[in-house]
Parts: sequence; structure tokens; C-alpha cells
Amino acid sequence: MKKILFVCHGNICRSPMAEYVMKDLVKKSGLEEEFQIASAATSREKIGNPIYPPARRKLAEHGIPCESHAARQLRNHDYEEYDLIIGMDKANLRNMYRICGGDFNDKMHLLMEYAGRPEQEVADPCYTDDFDATWRDVLEGCQGLLDHLKCRG
Repeated sequence: MKKILFVCHGNICRSPMAEYVMKDLVKKSGLEEEFQIASAATSREKIGNPIYPPARRKLAEHGIPCESHAARQLRNHDYEEYDLIIGMDKANLRNMYRICGGDFNDKMHLLMEYAGRPEQEVADPCYTDDFDATWRDVLEGCQGLLDHLKCRG
């Protein structure tokens, strides 16, 4: 089983969007039994909060359900539990390294690496208010990630 953890600053917009988009793509591919997918925050600011309502609406527009979600913070032991820890931007990646004590097994990556744009970050819609752009980036990154994982067997 491949275990993937998506990470953003607060775990209320980008990382839960990626979590539920990836779950939807995996389900549509008939691979549900092969994946465990979750999300977390690098900060403690929003712990326990649900998905931000505009992010929830954007998922619903595309027919993607998001079960009950409560934001949680990335923990050091998540590094051992997950095969991949995928950040949305470079600040997330720096904080992921700090929380986990480094990346000794090449598990930490940016989502847009899988869309062929390793320098691009998924913009935070809490600041940009552009949930359409975030949706496009998250979808493209998750599709690329799934393709990458299917190719690796």
C-alpha cells in the first residue's frame, strides 16, 4: 500500500483539496485498496477546523465529496508512516524538513513536481482568493502523481 500525506500551512484549503482530489482519482482508477491518503498542516493555527467553505464548494462543483475533516499538524513520526509527503509550496517544504528532522529517504516533494513544473508552487487561495487556479494546479499535480505512481508499479 502506498501512503501519501499532502501538506500545506493550515490544512484547510490546499492539502485537503489535494487529499480529496487524489482519493477521487484513485477511486476512479479502481486503485482504492492500494492507497492511504491524508493531509496535514505545518502550523498549529487551524488545528481541528473543517475544510474552508470555498475549498469545500470547489470540490463539490466537481462532484468530489469531502468527508468530515479536522485540520491536524504534521508530526515527526509521520515521516516513518508515509511513503510520500507532498508540500504545496517551498515554505511548506522547509517546515516539513524542520518538523520531520530532514528528508533522508527522499519522501518530501512539491506537488507541482508531478505536473512537470518543479519550481511552481500551488498558490494559497486563502490569500489569492483564486480557488479556480488552485483547483487546476491541485488536479494537474494529483493526476501527474498518480501517473507517476502507476508507472513505478
